[in-house]
Amino acid sequence: MGAFRGRPIRKALCILGKEVVILAGDVGGTHSRLALFDDGLRLLEERTYPSARHAGLGEVIAAFLAATGAAVDRACFGVAGPVRDGRSKITNLPWRVDAGELARQLNLPSVALLNDLEATAHGIPALTPSDTEVLNEGDPQRGGNAALIAAGTGLGEAALFWDGQEHHPCATEGGHAGFAPRDAREIALLQHLLVQHRTVSWERVVSGPGLHHIYLFLRAGGGEEPEWLAQELREGDPAAVIGRAALAGGPPLCTETVELFVSLFGAEAGNLALKIMATGGVYVGGGIAPKLLPKIKEGGFLESFFGKGRMRPLLETMPVRLILDEKITLKGAARYASRRLSESD
Repeated sequence: MGAFRGRPIRKALCILGKEVVILAGDVGGTHSRLALFDDGLRLLEERTYPSARHAGLGEVIAAFLAATGAAVDRACFGVAGPVRDGRSKITNLPWRVDAGELARQLNLPSVALLNDLEATAHGIPALTPSDTEVLNEGDPQRGGNAALIAAGTGLGEAALFWDGQEHHPCATEGGHAGFAPRDAREIALLQHLLVQHRTVSWERVVSGPGLHHIYLFLRAGGGEEPEWLAQELREGDPAAVIGRAALAGGPPLCTETVELFVSLFGAEAGNLALKIMATGGVYVGGGIAPKLLPKIKEGGFLESFFGKGRMRPLLETMPVRLILDEKITLKGAARYASRRLSESD
């Protein structure tokens, strides 16, 4: 929680001589995180709500405002889905979000609605060296476009176009592009998934559910599943269970699952880097990557990232950084509201 838990936010800001209160949101298929910032982007209050337990974002906002007693001056929400004309259907959740409706609820002239990866990208300029783990030093002086890829409940991708002075985030739905296997085992994985799904995107294999899909594929191919593991998978989040088991050193089925997942993650990150010509750097975000950092640093991620034939020398010049700051989407949404919405005040 923030520094002013249990105190009216407006009163606390007046004590500090601050007037503007920004409401920022990171809305995903699993969790919806809401936070309050002052105009200096200092975090005041944060709460997390299980998305599936609520009928929509408006309900979550109402609960948050009732709990904090906040009066809001600006608001921006990053949502896990495509945004068009201020509206979005959350990809992994039966919610429809309308910026106009939220503005009326909050009694504001307007509310900003961004794709969650676009919101995350707006937070990248505020990252400090301690907020990232360098996977590849590359040539940080080269500059140019940058790319962002993040795996969580889904797979998000964004571009950051360089105009010579600053980066301009651009949302994409690249995570839903078709999965492209690279060898016989990955072709077999594609065939396995096509039995269950009409189409197989990169999100089907590089995401929390994707990690479980890989596990089931390898188990079907003869991987041994101990009974204790089967029970934990039934009772908990399969991706988390598999990841923890792999980091603990076994069983082999979990280790192989995570290694293939990391390799596929690196391969798609390399695909995105080439499409955007991300000489300014590639950022790896989302909730999964920090948890699997020891496995990512073993080398499989970068080897797949670089493994593009004649383009390998180009990819080796691209800095690759893993984002450790779990609040970056909230901070990016708040930064957007502070910079962009203030222009229309």
